[in-house]
Amino acid sequence: MSLLSLTTVGETLRMAAPYACAAVAGVWAERAGVIQIGLEAVLLSSAFASVAGTLASGSPVVGVLAGIATGVLISAAHATLVHRTRLDAVVGGIAWNLLAYSGTRLGLRALYDSASNSPSIVGFRLGPTGNEGWQVLLRVLLDPVSWLAIAALVASPYVLNRTRLGLRIRAVGENPSAARAAGLDVGRTRLTALCISGAIGSIGGIHLAFDQHRFEAGMSAGRGFIALAAVVLSGWLPGRAALACLVFAFLEALQFILQDLGQASKAITLVQLLPYVTALIVLGLGAGRLRAPGGLGRHADG
Repeated sequence: MSLLSLTTVGETLRMAAPYACAAVAGVWAERAGVIQIGLEAVLLSSAFASVAGTLASGSPVVGVLAGIATGVLISAAHATLVHRTRLDAVVGGIAWNLLAYSGTRLGLRALYDSASNSPSIVGFRLGPTGNEGWQVLLRVLLDPVSWLAIAALVASPYVLNRTRLGLRIRAVGENPSAARAAGLDVGRTRLTALCISGAIGSIGGIHLAFDQHRFEAGMSAGRGFIALAAVVLSGWLPGRAALACLVFAFLEALQFILQDLGQASKAITLVQLLPYVTALIVLGLGAGRLRAPGGLGRHADG
């Protein structure tokens, strides 16, 4: 298998969806001025809700709606707590992550009598079932959740940069005090941005769960933190954030190339660390030269 094989392309696109959705979700939140450390919580909780909804109803569509609703609720609650109670957004995001890790395990135990994984779901089984490169790629391209992710990723730059809503969100994120003086409702605008953020981030969690055809405890596996690194590396631009996630996904997909070549398991384990090591190195080299939104972490009154 070569680096540019169809299998590599398919695996890269498949793995990129959770990263990219979480990263673009982070851009939406932070362009509105709300620090969003809780991307792991959105991925994990929406993944669990989508599987639970599918198992309860027998319909993957219901599962998708349950996952999106969960991501929106978590993000809206985060925005409300930060704005109303002046909770530190970093502390709040960490708390949401811890709550998601423990809460989903508790949900697994309560609903399925397991601390590790849920029963399997069918999800959207479209396309061929083989492992040839073209079959892997075709399954990704035919997946409805993949198309939801693509639609969200394509629409985000346009909405943020070309619409009145995007202008308001950017104004609140750059200078909340000036935005309030101009008549904008800072709290409502940030709540709207966080709801959109939660919806987009939840698509990544749903994609992750449906791709595995079940929920596994801790299955987000740090993807939210990698996505947060992509937000910073992109300069808080959604298109660049998605491209950065594509690189991280390619590095993760390298393990499949090594498996196909029969490389040792230790080498594969080292390759699995590449996205995290790469993110740390690039952040260390370039993050200091990137400009964050001026109002990031600031309240309307200062």
